[in-house]
Amino acid sequence: MKKKNLLIATDCFLPRWDGVARFLSEIIPQLSKDYNITVLAPKFEGEIRGFPDVKIIRFKLGFIKMGDYRAAFPDKQIIKKEVSKANIIFTQTIGPIGKATIEVAKKRRKPIIAYIHSIEWELVPHSSGFAILKSVLNKVTLIIARRLYSKCRLLLVPSLEISELLSWQRIKTEKKIVPLGTNTEIFCPPESKDKAKKLLNINPKKTVIGFTGRLGREKDIPTLYRAFIRLEKKFPNLILLVIGKGVIEIKLMLSRRSNIINVEYTNNIKRYLQAMDIYVLPSLTETTSISTLEAMSTGLPVVVTRVGSLPSYIRNNYNGFFFQKKQPYFLEKKLSILLKNPELRKKMGENARKTVVENFSWSKTVKDIKAAIESVL
Repeated sequence: MKKKNLLIATDCFLPRWDGVARFLSEIIPQLSKDYNITVLAPKFEGEIRGFPDVKIIRFKLGFIKMGDYRAAFPDKQIIKKEVSKANIIFTQTIGPIGKATIEVAKKRRKPIIAYIHSIEWELVPHSSGFAILKSVLNKVTLIIARRLYSKCRLLLVPSLEISELLSWQRIKTEKKIVPLGTNTEIFCPPESKDKAKKLLNINPKKTVIGFTGRLGREKDIPTLYRAFIRLEKKFPNLILLVIGKGVIEIKLMLSRRSNIINVEYTNNIKRYLQAMDIYVLPSLTETTSISTLEAMSTGLPVVVTRVGSLPSYIRNNYNGFFFQKKQPYFLEKKLSILLKNPELRKKMGENARKTVVENFSWSKTVKDIKAAIESVL
């Protein structure tokens, strides 16, 4: 049977690592077994990873930059050509590439599926850095999101909470819950925590608090930084390990202290997670947070803000702790509990791993996405 043509449009893609790029790097090889895939993506700087039997069309970056993100400048004629050849469109974002693709596909009466990776009307204001414009950016982005998502045939959402949020914002398109998962065989606890630290030249006697992800303003790394400064006065053997790059002022802030390690890029996040003792997500907005699932799968207790669908899988005092957004004092208190009690860290880490293994299978994510595409075709 001849394969159908699947066009994937995204404004986030490798070599720029973020949640969307990591999702696509996992899902594309699986979908390419059943579909002829073409990807429309920005031409970010860095080593470009290819996928066998997948056509990737990259658009040059424009001059508009928001936070750590620089938008692409898509060629409308190329998009029209690729949309005309596609049987179905699968969008990941509503940036310039996603927006243009949705609009062209709607005019050509092509079926469109969108995966909701972020709440754009929260993400854009937080990441912009323009506090005075937050209210305006929120309203404008919400209007754009309503208009574009209304053109789609189906919206894939990671949780019931996100589905209800979209409905509450009067986005009436049909929604299907497809929880994101992670590869629990890859993201697994280390055989030896001491050995994992030594591989990174970290003293095994040090306790490592960690974060992985973009250093965007919406991630609120300054709150983690301030909590860490308070903690190091009480716990002298602390290391803060931050994996990711982004806004330059955040990078400069992290560089001020010798016991903070910032690794900008890695294609092997697993070994850094395995060297951590506690994982922190201080974000102001998320949907699922793949990075948190990866940390939990690696056997780490997590301390997170109550954002997106995290309350559906984080149980306070069982596999992690919640703390209030932008409150370093409350983050410090939760981290202090774990730092004082290694046995509690161990038990919560085991529970975190169990939560992911039982509920967030990557194979199920792939199966559900394939089923969604077939239902629209």
